[in-house]
Amino acid sequence: MPEIPEDSALMKMEVAGICGTDVKLYQHPPSGTPVIMGHENIGYIAKAGREFTRRKGFREGDLVFVEHYVSCGKCEWCHLGQYRHCENTDWRSNPDAIRYGYTSAERAPHLWGGFAQYVYLPWNAVLHHVPRGVTPELAGLVTPMANGVEWSLFDGGVGYNSTVLIQGPGQQGLSQTVICKQAGASLIIVTGTSKDGARLDVARTLGADHVIDVQKEDPLARIREITGGKGVDVVLDCTAGGGTMPILFGVEALKRKAGTMVIQGEIAEFPNFPVGRVTVKAITLKSARGHSYKACELALQQLASRRYPLEKITTHAFGLKEVDLAIRSVGGEGVPDVIHASLMPWK
Repeated sequence: MPEIPEDSALMKMEVAGICGTDVKLYQHPPSGTPVIMGHENIGYIAKAGREFTRRKGFREGDLVFVEHYVSCGKCEWCHLGQYRHCENTDWRSNPDAIRYGYTSAERAPHLWGGFAQYVYLPWNAVLHHVPRGVTPELAGLVTPMANGVEWSLFDGGVGYNSTVLIQGPGQQGLSQTVICKQAGASLIIVTGTSKDGARLDVARTLGADHVIDVQKEDPLARIREITGGKGVDVVLDCTAGGGTMPILFGVEALKRKAGTMVIQGEIAEFPNFPVGRVTVKAITLKSARGHSYKACELALQQLASRRYPLEKITTHAFGLKEVDLAIRSVGGEGVPDVIHASLMPWK
C-alpha cells in the first residue's frame, strides 16, 4: 500500500466496469510491462490528504466516479477543459502518460487500474460525486452513458425530432438509445445481428422505435421503408471498429443531404472510402473519442433520474478472481448474453 501525500488520496474500489475496450486490451496489452486494467472505476475515498480535500472538495467516505484521464492541468487542452486530449494522458504517443487501466504497474505508486481493491488518486485525477440513491453497480454505467451524451448530443447534434440510426446494440449503443430518447429524438432505429437478440429486446425497452436484425432482413430497405425513403438525420456507429461495412451502410442510410455520422473504434485501413458519396450528400463525418467533464455530469444525472430501466444494461457481476471469465464474456466467449459486466473486487 502506498504512502498518501497531502495532495493525493486512496480509493477503495467498489465496481470496475468492463467494456469492449478491455477485451481488446486483454488481447493486445498497451505496453510491454504489467498493467492493472480497469478504466471505468467507482469507489469510496478511503484516505485523503488534507490538500487533496482542500483543492478538490472530496473527503473520506465519498462515493466517486474517477475518469480514466490523468491530465497535466497546464497545457492548452487542459485550460480549454478538454483534458482527454492532454499529452499527459495519451498512452498511444507518450510512454510516460498516465491513464487508469493503461499505465504500467511498475510506475510508482503502482495502483493505476480498477481491477484491484484500491486505486491511487493523484492531485490531477478527475473525480465526480456519485449522486445519492445511485448504487455503485449502477454508477458503473457512467462511462458508456457519458460516451452516449458526448457522441450523440455533442458530436452528433441529436435533439428534438431527430431521426437516428444506432449501429450495434452493445453497452455503447444502448446508452446512445437512452440519451437520444431523452433528447427528444422522434425516431430511433437500432441494428444488430441474430446473436444480439436479447440486446435488441433491451433496446426496445429503453426506447428504440425499431430494431433490425441485419441477418434476417435487408436493413437499408427496411430503413427506407420506415423513413418513407428519406433516410435518417444521424448515424451513430457503435460497432467498436467493426470494419468498413458499418460506415458504408451508414453513408447510404443517411438522408439525401446534410446528415451527420459519428464513428468510433479503430479501422486499420479503408482504401476505398467513398469520399465522392460523402461529399455529394454533404455528410458531416465525426470521430468519437472519449467524453468531457460535462458529459459525465449529465450521465450521472441521467442515472439518478431513474427514468429508464438502466439496470438492464449492467447484466452480470464478477469477482476479482473471475476477471478472465468476465473479460471473455464481454467479448462473447464466456457467460452468454453479457452486455455490461461489473467487476466487484470484494465479491
